[in-house]
Amino acid sequence: MCSFYRSGGSNLESAGIGLIGTKFMGKVHSRAYRDAMALFDVQTQPEMRVICGRDEEGTRAAAERYGWQTHSTDWEEVVQRDDIQVIDISTTGNVHTPIAIAAAQHGKHILCEKPLANSLDDARSMVRAVEASGVINTVCFNYRRVPAVALARQLIEEGELGRIHHWRAVWLEDWALNPKTPLVWRFESEKAGSGSLGDLGSHLIDLANFLVGPIQETIGMTETFIKERPLLPEQQTPKRATGPVTVDDGALFLARFENGALGSFEATRFAGGNRDRFIFEINGSQGSLYFDFQRMNELRFYSSSDPVRHQGYRTIVVGQPDHPYVGNWWPTGLGLGYDAAFVHTIYDFLNGVACGKSAQPDFRQGLRVQNALEATARSVEERRWVSISEVES
Repeated sequence: MCSFYRSGGSNLESAGIGLIGTKFMGKVHSRAYRDAMALFDVQTQPEMRVICGRDEEGTRAAAERYGWQTHSTDWEEVVQRDDIQVIDISTTGNVHTPIAIAAAQHGKHILCEKPLANSLDDARSMVRAVEASGVINTVCFNYRRVPAVALARQLIEEGELGRIHHWRAVWLEDWALNPKTPLVWRFESEKAGSGSLGDLGSHLIDLANFLVGPIQETIGMTETFIKERPLLPEQQTPKRATGPVTVDDGALFLARFENGALGSFEATRFAGGNRDRFIFEINGSQGSLYFDFQRMNELRFYSSSDPVRHQGYRTIVVGQPDHPYVGNWWPTGLGLGYDAAFVHTIYDFLNGVACGKSAQPDFRQGLRVQNALEATARSVEERRWVSISEVES
């Protein structure tokens, strides 16, 4: 098992976990630790020591509800605790960098939510910190670990698609379509970094890196469709009821991969009727793959080696025990849900801690995603193709 990880760090039979973040991702990660312990043979057993948030009452309630031993409202105190070996960063993007750097300096292994940072410079500083300290580090691009996606990677590595020519991916949401939706943190560049480009597009870029290969150059366009939104009730004043949206609402970009493949990406929060629709298709010289997250237990596969009269997409129901990760769950055919990919991520991360090697994608691969996001943002601003080498230099 340890051969699947990148070297660095030290072996641990158990690890005290400090989770920074109590909201959506804090909830998902909390459940994932419990399920990983219950369903998988985890080599480093997680001990859910402390959950940290900004609000005392809410953080205490989260600790009790999610099964943490204690709670804190001071992440710096959590990072310094001797009984904590792992820091799980599930916060808004603007505090990923200081938490990760402090954790690395205190010798803590780190699991960090995506994207790695809000800026390229911050991402670089995070990579330098973990590589200098030698701690285990993984970015939670969880969709790599959907069993159907992991199977797609296996089929590609086995040569079933031949040379890859095309990648196309879309992520469609509609939760921001209503102009009365308040100015939550995801609309603020200071906290979120970017909008649909960084939030949704980062997942698509990581999967493209995982399944096709590194991106060479990109060109894109973005738009903010609603420029002002109502402030949250506690932020409103008699003179100020709205605030500016400082991120994109939708993004489209094209890419050329280092291996010559062509790619297209779309991410939006304004696709009415799409609650959370994430799709990719890969076309190669010998076959094609198609995945739709709304049918996450299925992978569609076309092979040109089939007899001509039988050619066309076939649907593989990813439920057999020998499919990636599936054998640890339910009997064949019962299917998995959204949370399963987080369980698989934490399982691989903890086994990496046990082996002394970082489960992929590590921070350096997270930086690769950040490079592509920066190149796309620069291309939008300058209205031209931008190579990854430009932003790396």
